[in-house]
Amino acid sequence: MTSQIDPQFQVVLVDDDPHLRKALSQTLDLAGLKVLSLGDARGLAAMLPVDWPGVVVSDIRMPGLDGLELQQQLQALDRDLPVLLITGHGDIQLAVQAMRAGAYDFLEKPFPSEALLDGVRRALALRQLVLDNRSLRLALADRQQLSTRLLGQSPAMQRLREQIGALAGTHADVLILGETGAGKEVVARALHDLSSRRGGPFVAINAGALAESVVESELFGHEAGAFTGAQKRRIGKFEFANGGTLFLDEIESMSLDVQVKLLRMLQERVVERLGGNQSIALNIRVIAATKEDLRHAADQGRFRADLYYRLNVAPLRIPPLRERSEDLLFLFQHFAETAANRHALPIRELRPEQRAQLLRHAWPGNVRELQNTAERFALGLELGLDDSASTSDGMAVAPGGGLNEQVDAYERALIAAELARPHGSLRSVAEALGLPRKTLHDKLRKHGLMFSDAGGSSPDESE
Repeated sequence: MTSQIDPQFQVVLVDDDPHLRKALSQTLDLAGLKVLSLGDARGLAAMLPVDWPGVVVSDIRMPGLDGLELQQQLQALDRDLPVLLITGHGDIQLAVQAMRAGAYDFLEKPFPSEALLDGVRRALALRQLVLDNRSLRLALADRQQLSTRLLGQSPAMQRLREQIGALAGTHADVLILGETGAGKEVVARALHDLSSRRGGPFVAINAGALAESVVESELFGHEAGAFTGAQKRRIGKFEFANGGTLFLDEIESMSLDVQVKLLRMLQERVVERLGGNQSIALNIRVIAATKEDLRHAADQGRFRADLYYRLNVAPLRIPPLRERSEDLLFLFQHFAETAANRHALPIRELRPEQRAQLLRHAWPGNVRELQNTAERFALGLELGLDDSASTSDGMAVAPGGGLNEQVDAYERALIAAELARPHGSLRSVAEALGLPRKTLHDKLRKHGLMFSDAGGSSPDESE
């Protein structure tokens, strides 16, 4: 027996009678069905891959492992896997019991070829429907998981979640671009957890935190005696991540020499330990992250251009907080409530001047800085923000801006934050803001906002 059945096989036929097995195989084959014929049921359950898109046809009376025991094993593996049983006249009662236990159907010998083909085709159609429903449920769960990990309803965050969803199921290496504190590792973990590699290791390395003297040993591993102090073999991070995902943060910090070896690993998917000659094949996905413009670094000679182009196949840019300012107050409230619950403290309400301070701030530390600020707030401390770090982009306003500009920006921020909350209609948004609907329409046009940005209607709709 092979270690695993190829998913191309649509039917696995199990019967210890070689003549009947050959005849049934020919019937199925002539009907255009791909058949794997077996004379022994033992080990079959271990051979079937997860979500195998086929049907098992098995005789009931067989030595070693009979059809009823096989059905139990297969249904323990996948309760929706169709099992079609073949029975003699004296075994009809057994077949009926098997159907009550979950078998798809049974055929009583002798039976016409059309009966076998009809049963198999119906079972295959049902199997495809089950797998399609599973796929839809998984896709929905993945979207929900992304929404809880990467919070925010701004268009920028919606696009980022869509991009992650599109890339997660592929084997492509990914380059994540984002400022300090923007959430690069969160995105990398989401890509791993939503992929087929989720059962494998997720190995995260901060290249900027590795000393130059140990970086090659950490990444590639070494053999005993490779250098002074190398008393025994060490498995490197690349090899340790085999079957899973390797996340390389601050990749711009790598020396040019290490970049050469990384490029070879990416191209050939092999690694050699320091002091060794054996090439070790790797099955890993590499997700790199940087806060720098690698193209600019390559132009300056600080980063290899060939490595940049090799990494830049599937780039993902995480928008800084200042570019999705409509998410700011929602995120702050979420982090503050989470911290309050963790410390068993009452949830505090922001004062108007504190809201204004949050909206003015430029957030150079992005989501990480916002989370720390919310933690301080939940603990009853001052926000601790430096108002000199401010911007005129989005919701925040530079201290030098005039009063009208600051008022407009604050007004836009409050409306955008309310639009980001779940609302079934524009009427409920207006009620939450304490505005007449006509006034809200005018302000939406003035600030270039749309209810549709949050999944609702356009500002021209009355509801």
